Amino acid sequence: MTDWRAIGIGFLVGLTVAVVGLALPIIGQIGGGLIGGFLAGYLAGGGLGSGAWHGLLAGAFGGLLVAVFVLVGVTFLGVTVTEPVNAIVGGAGLSLVVVFLATLFALDSALAGAIGGALRG
Repeated sequence: MTDWRAIGIGFLVGLTVAVVGLALPIIGQIGGGLIGGFLAGYLAGGGLGSGAWHGLLAGAFGGLLVAVFVLVGVTFLGVTVTEPVNAIVGGAGLSLVVVFLATLFALDSALAGAIGGALRG
């Protein structure tokens, strides 16, 4: 069963660490995904599979949130500054790239979540 509380806490912690990671490049976005995924997996417990699932969801929600902000920001900026059609097409293309990267970064959250879930058992 999916523990949404664990996912929410992991997501918020990962997002906070990622925002701080903007100022501290050593921690970075990957550090936020690792810490948030580990925490989501640890709080959910249930072993490797459950921890990986919860870590993956926590990391994926963070990535999708970034994708939505990029889509809205690029589209709004493009509509007000350049041609509307180019802005919408460019924003959609950029959002696909961001969603791909978010999926890629969610994998490290899943690995960290599996470790957290295994530690809690």
